[in-house]
Amino acid sequence: MTGASFLHSLMTPKSIAILGASNNPMKMGTMHALSILNDGFAGNFYPVHPTEKTILGHKAYPSPKDLPETPDLAIFVLPAKHLLPLFEAFGEIGTQYAIIITAGYKETGAAGAREEEELLDVARKYGIRFIGPNCMGIINREVSLNTTVVPMRGKPGKLGFISQSGTYVAQTIPYLEKRGIHYSKAFSLGNEADVNIIDVLEYLGEDDQTGAISMYIETIRDVPRFLEVAGRITPHKPVIAQYVGGSEAGARAGLSHTGALAGKDYLYDGLFRQAGVIRVVSVEELYNLGVALAEQPRIKGNRIAILTNSGGPGSAMADTCERLGCRVPPFSQAFQEQIRPLVPSHAPCGNPVDLTFSMDPSLMTDTLADMIMKSGEVDGLIMHGAMSTGFMKAVHPNVAQLMPDLSLSDMVAQMQKDLSETVNRPFKNGIPVTVSSFFDRDDQYTREFEDNGIPVFDGPEKAARAMAAMVSYHDIQKRPAQSQPALPEIAQNAKQIIEKAINNQQNALDEFAAKQLLAAYGIPVPKERVVNSPDELCAALEKFFFPLVLKASHPEILHKTEKGLVFLNIETPEAARRAYTAIQDRAGDSVPVLIGEMIQGEREFLAGVADDAQFGQCVAFGVGGVLTEALTDIVYRVAPITDAQAAHMLSDIRTTKLLESYRGMPAVDRASMADLISRLSQIPFIHPEIREIDINPIIISQSSPLVADALVLLK
Repeated sequence: MTGASFLHSLMTPKSIAILGASNNPMKMGTMHALSILNDGFAGNFYPVHPTEKTILGHKAYPSPKDLPETPDLAIFVLPAKHLLPLFEAFGEIGTQYAIIITAGYKETGAAGAREEEELLDVARKYGIRFIGPNCMGIINREVSLNTTVVPMRGKPGKLGFISQSGTYVAQTIPYLEKRGIHYSKAFSLGNEADVNIIDVLEYLGEDDQTGAISMYIETIRDVPRFLEVAGRITPHKPVIAQYVGGSEAGARAGLSHTGALAGKDYLYDGLFRQAGVIRVVSVEELYNLGVALAEQPRIKGNRIAILTNSGGPGSAMADTCERLGCRVPPFSQAFQEQIRPLVPSHAPCGNPVDLTFSMDPSLMTDTLADMIMKSGEVDGLIMHGAMSTGFMKAVHPNVAQLMPDLSLSDMVAQMQKDLSETVNRPFKNGIPVTVSSFFDRDDQYTREFEDNGIPVFDGPEKAARAMAAMVSYHDIQKRPAQSQPALPEIAQNAKQIIEKAINNQQNALDEFAAKQLLAAYGIPVPKERVVNSPDELCAALEKFFFPLVLKASHPEILHKTEKGLVFLNIETPEAARRAYTAIQDRAGDSVPVLIGEMIQGEREFLAGVADDAQFGQCVAFGVGGVLTEALTDIVYRVAPITDAQAAHMLSDIRTTKLLESYRGMPAVDRASMADLISRLSQIPFIHPEIREIDINPIIISQSSPLVADALVLLK
């Protein structure tokens, strides 16, 4: 197909030159060449070698300038010390694309990084786009192109795969073939000196052959672009990601592996949620959930039916589904009455439907499955126990003792049947199906399910997790379209507050100034006043209702509570005067004091925005007050965000119950809270002098959020 990405051309070369191949089958370059030749590449193939005359039956050429034509793609599998002049020679003859398998660049340290930069300089000079270095190549099943070291078998699939590890593209090919999983396109990217993971994501988003995209990630070097590209793709195509690097050990491994600089795990989690990317925890799920999303019909809701021949797997699937946000609703009485005559008298038929080891697999896979899909009561179906020939092979030794004339081949042949209608049923009915079975492709059901786009898992929980991923993607598709908020005009009083602080060489604003800055952008703050003497205090007391709060308000005092500079629930003027005196004594100097009415409310949240070296400005929301450290229930997004994106953050915290009607308290005004978070996320973009804003706590008064304390740090 054609599209905006230059990778459409790189992935469909009409001619390939390879450097590093020979007639020695144990050389890595030869393995890459054999995959190209034996997996069906139909274009011209040119080995380049300084001494060999022929390689793998093809004429070899001593240098790029001796080639009979300019190849579209050059592949380098030779030592780094020999590579640069040959790379430049291809540039001189006009080759536009390259794959550099060779390692030994920035993943090895500073010297390697300099050599990688020299490669990039040559590429820019001649307009070459290249993948690598330190990668394992690409796969394009649409044109039978495989440049990895492992041959591919089987028909093309619909799963696009992007990896910052070569192993997960090449070494896993036999593993995937045994599970009926096949790529549409696959990329090993290595160090990403030129072509990066976002370039490939954008390309696969355009690719008609690819139904879903799985990504193994060690770092994202351009967070804003990733957010924009992924946010554009995920409404119409599922994207799944595993991020490795959030731990100290993972970060060290990534740096030595591909030169990847890892980032904070919680920020990656927020980034994926914001972009509509489904995060998984293992490479196995990248493949298994990826193929389910790539091959199966799109689910239309979260109602899941479970059809099993064993109670244990049925219970495990039901439990996993409900824990992951799906529903396993009981069937209507009318539908149960339709099912009851078809199942054993003791078998439950209310959902799950348990056939209790029925020896007629077609009852499950054909009769009941079709009824359930057509019932209108479910959106997806999970089955466990569809088995035939594999089961017969397992029990034949025992059966043969009673029937010695029954050969294994005869026994298996009796179980073979036409499953064409069975495997087409999910697509005909538009209902996705996942299957759990303990029998692999040796069983006809498993083999034909997998070969026809119905994923089979070796455990009931895995089949349920795949169905839950489909439901998650359905929820992603319902979200509002990704957009950037329009920033408000600069508030002049906020500008003056910051300029005054900078002129005073402050690193932070005092609390009163911080709240006035927030208020300038519509963030709700309480009525407060700063006093600088006992007389001003006495005058201020006449303007407020008790109980009151008194606290120090000074730009150099950032942690007031720990220093005993906050007094709450002050009930009398005398108590206020004592608190004022105590603040001056404990501060050790004359400090301004903030006076205000106590905010009445029992629920406390926090919000903040801070600058991260990799992600830029990020906004946070979570449970605040004294429970902040105990619960660590905080979610993050890349700023700035819209009200709709902020509302999604509210639903992401674990303790969402606190936002609902709770212990006689009304539900939190979610629209007001989302508005607060959205406005907060925009402030550092209006005032780039701001490094960090911390609002904690936000107290819920009645149902509305009100900022009780705020800290603003300056760059």
